[in-house]
Amino acid sequence: MPEYLDEVLRQCADDDEGALADYIPELAAVDPDRLAVALCMPDGQLYGAGDVDALFTIQSISKPFVYALALMRHGLDGMERFVGVEPSGDPFNEISLEASGRPRNPMVNIGAITTHALAGEEGAAKEDLFEEIRRGLGRFAGRELAVDERVFESERATAHRNLALAHLVRSYDVFSADPRDVVWGYTRQCAVQVDVRDLAVMAMTLASGGTNPLTGDQVVPRWVARQVLSVMSTCGMYDVAGDWMTDVGMPAKSGVGGGIMAALPGFVGAATLSPRLDRTGTSVRGVRIFEKLSREMGMHMMETPATATQVLRRTDEVSLAGGAAHRLQLQGPLHFGSTERLLRRMQEVPTDREVVVVDLGHVTSVNDVARRMLLEGLRRLGADGHEVVLVDPNSALPGRHAEDVAASVVDELPLR
Repeated sequence: MPEYLDEVLRQCADDDEGALADYIPELAAVDPDRLAVALCMPDGQLYGAGDVDALFTIQSISKPFVYALALMRHGLDGMERFVGVEPSGDPFNEISLEASGRPRNPMVNIGAITTHALAGEEGAAKEDLFEEIRRGLGRFAGRELAVDERVFESERATAHRNLALAHLVRSYDVFSADPRDVVWGYTRQCAVQVDVRDLAVMAMTLASGGTNPLTGDQVVPRWVARQVLSVMSTCGMYDVAGDWMTDVGMPAKSGVGGGIMAALPGFVGAATLSPRLDRTGTSVRGVRIFEKLSREMGMHMMETPATATQVLRRTDEVSLAGGAAHRLQLQGPLHFGSTERLLRRMQEVPTDREVVVVDLGHVTSVNDVARRMLLEGLRRLGADGHEVVLVDPNSALPGRHAEDVAASVVDELPLR
């Protein structure tokens, strides 16, 4: 997986379109060539490539997680009294209000500012409200997160439009706090520092029904995770949400710090970093990376097959004419998620077993990325000195490719 992700970055690295977020002085000074990608699996396994240690500010990617915290406090019906869930079709900083003064959704700035005000106790001091949100973001990430004070001060000095939006919502009595305090906290929320692995874990927490895959912490109930993912699907990418959903097909959120976070329920949390932005404030290379991952790894939510409850039907020792062998008997559909688990089990094959049998007799389907991953796994078993016997009665792997990586391909295992 790290090798594949390196390959993805190499193929997308030459795109230098877009520009830094120059309306925030500190963001205009970041390295424009930073590039990273990370994936988090349902069991917490992390993969990454590129500048995975680079810290950057979370910016608008904080919005779905603070929305989750507000949902916890007010419930679904309660939150919908204050903030809607309909796509605005507008840029992120537009005045997207309904006639009643209710923001159209929590992903545009005017809705996110309102959501920030509602995420804590009524009348809480701005510092206490922010600390509650910072701790909540840390539970999603599985570690404590800090604030980039320089970015915070830079954004606060240029937050005139957000102040205007906050005063506008306050004029409708949607929240009761001082708009200046709300924008102070919202700006600080956006200045929380993360790396791509943090975002991948946060995405996987939503994709796992609210359970953090690293800590096992049930951060939010399943219904909250479902609601957040639903709103991300329709509103997370602002006025290009339709293009994103048709091209990539994953609930997602972008930020002007250069990050994109996406969650495929039950399968994977993913994140990218590349600071050059398009006209919508979204990372140019980040979009390109996600389009490639979706296309090559079968990540589009409208085409992802059901996950096999257990990719390994059985692992045992069998007797062949030539002696003992270690057998991996597979089942169900093979796709990225199930085959990734299989490859890790292949690494545990006993070194004292010269012959390894991989039995595809109970496999129902193999998509393109799973085929590529499985062939590479078989090749590496051979490179480790094992003789690989492939049982493939339904021709799940094309004969020429299978014969390249297996010592023998049979329809039925000749047990002794």
